[in-house]
Amino acid sequence: MSVSTPRPEGEGLTDGARYDRGMVVRREVLSDAHVDRAIAGTTPSTADFQDLITRYAWGEIWSRPGLARRDRSIAVLSSMIALGHEEEFEMHVHAALRNGLTPDEIVEVILQSAIYAGVPAANIAFKLAKPILDEARRTD
Repeated sequence: MSVSTPRPEGEGLTDGARYDRGMVVRREVLSDAHVDRAIAGTTPSTADFQDLITRYAWGEIWSRPGLARRDRSIAVLSSMIALGHEEEFEMHVHAALRNGLTPDEIVEVILQSAIYAGVPAANIAFKLAKPILDEARRTD
């Protein structure tokens, strides 16, 4: 017997409403400056991709009520480390700080990832995170 899980708020949103909600969340998580740069860099070749990530990554997944943003950041950091997505990792270290993780908690995420994603991946993550975390500690 299957049990139907109710859909989160947003069921039946139009694409335009999902885009608008996604843009709000995207700006809150990544910063206005980051999103403005991404939008300014949009070309005819990347316009559909920008629309896709705004509507679905930000307007659908990051907007779900099942996890707090700080928890989503932990999941994203772990994924970025495991998959070696270095530029995305740096961007999401900044986002994790905005989402309430402390520099020490981000260090713990990297340490945890060393066991499950590999020491070389964690070594790179520490190298990339260090200047961001150092700056965050200086401004606290």
